[in-house]
Amino acid sequence: MTDASGGGDAATVEALRRVKSVEAEWDRRLAEARREADEAVRRAHDEAEAALRAVVAELEAERARQLEDARKAAEREAAGIRQDGERAAEAVRSGKGRRPEDRADEIVAAVLGPLAGD
Repeated sequence: MTDASGGGDAATVEALRRVKSVEAEWDRRLAEARREADEAVRRAHDEAEAALRAVVAELEAERARQLEDARKAAEREAAGIRQDGERAAEAVRSGKGRRPEDRADEIVAAVLGPLAGD
C-alpha cells in the first residue's frame, strides 16, 4: 500500500510542479505584456505631446504673421488718415477747404468786387 500511495504522491507532486511551471510562464508572459503595453502607451503619449508642441508652434507662428499683417494694415490706414488731415489742414490754411458760410466775406468780395471798382 505504501507503494501505491507513494506513486500517487509523486504524480501529485509532478502535477503541482507542472501547474507551478505553467503559472510561472503565464506570470512571465503577463509581465512582458504589461511592459509592452506600458511602453506603447508611453510612446503614444510622447508622440501626442510632440504633435501638440508642433501644432502650438505652428499656431504661434501664424498668430505672429497675422499680428504683423494687422500692424502693417493699421500703419497704412494711419498714414492715409494723416495725409487726409494734412490735405484738409492745407486747404483750410489756403482758404479752399472752408465752408461757404465761413468764407462769406470772400464770396461777397468776389461777387461785388466788380461793382466796387466802379
